[in-house]
Amino acid sequence: MSKIDIRRKHGKSLKAAKAAVDKTAAAIGRKFGIHSEWDGDTLNFHRTGGSGQIHVTKTEVRVTAELGFFMSALKPMIETEIEQQLDENFG
Repeated sequence: MSKIDIRRKHGKSLKAAKAAVDKTAAAIGRKFGIHSEWDGDTLNFHRTGGSGQIHVTKTEVRVTAELGFFMSALKPMIETEIEQQLDENFG
């Protein structure tokens, strides 16, 4: 299994940060066929071959994921997309 772990500081309110995570997850979901749901301050996402979480605090957003064997080949592309979406939605 391949792992992704991305942390990003932010200056948004918790509500605004969660809205930014929703936008990030929607864009990534469209591109990679990922389904997601909130559990408190954590957005859990999954698809065949991978799953993870986006956890939001008052100061940080953290994306963690585990990719199965076949999805591991896409790890660089997935990480790039996550970084681009975080840049766009968190500034």
